[in-house]
Amino acid sequence: MEASSKQGRYGRVYDQLKELVVKSNNPIARMATIAAVLSHKFDYFFWCGFYRLEGEELIVGPYQGPVACQILKGGGVCWASVNEKRSIVVPDVHQFPGHIACDSRSNSEIVVPVFDAEGIIKAVLDVDSSQFNSFDEIDRINLEKIAALVYTVQASA
Repeated sequence: MEASSKQGRYGRVYDQLKELVVKSNNPIARMATIAAVLSHKFDYFFWCGFYRLEGEELIVGPYQGPVACQILKGGGVCWASVNEKRSIVVPDVHQFPGHIACDSRSNSEIVVPVFDAEGIIKAVLDVDSSQFNSFDEIDRINLEKIAALVYTVQASA
């Protein structure tokens, strides 16, 4: 997808999601809505969803795509994002040390931490593609903005 088209689509998706998630303060409901919309709006997203941080485990949350790993313990791109407290773009997951392959068709990935209002990581937004080099700075910047909708937007009365 061309950069300007991708940025435009993200802008429209963000506006749509902001209106949808403001209807509830429930983070699980927000995650489900975000995963569903992103999955349908970006054809290069093979798997799109959340892993919720519970103690020393990342537990699968709402997602769209093939069956996922239920629990991630201590490794892979998702844990690297939690440990480094930043988004991670991986052009080729097969080259990422400790990558956890929940589905062998995944070839590139982006993981974005989801922070609550106090700046504590509560989850990660994980997006996989069956193509190599699918994700770039446009994805990172916009998915960070979208991930922030899980906890920062207040529901309307």
